Amino acid sequence: MKIEILGTGCSKCKTLEENAKKAIAQIGGFHEVKKVEDIVEIMNYGVMSTPALVVDGKVKSSGKTLTSNEIIELLK
Repeated sequence: MKIEILGTGCSKCKTLEENAKKAIAQIGGFHEVKKVEDIVEIMNYGVMSTPALVVDGKVKSSGKTLTSNEIIELLK
């Protein structure tokens, strides 16, 4: 599973990245986490509000910081 965190580096973006890593640690398995900070690449997803969470190329959340438990629910 490929998980991307879209954001320019703000504190909310960093928190979402940390929470995603915690969620992955809890569910186990091999999952790639990538931080995307390039504005053009973020806009290619159609995201207008960051932070955003993308799972296997599909935007699952944007504009809010999810908890690790919320992320686990999205990954199921």
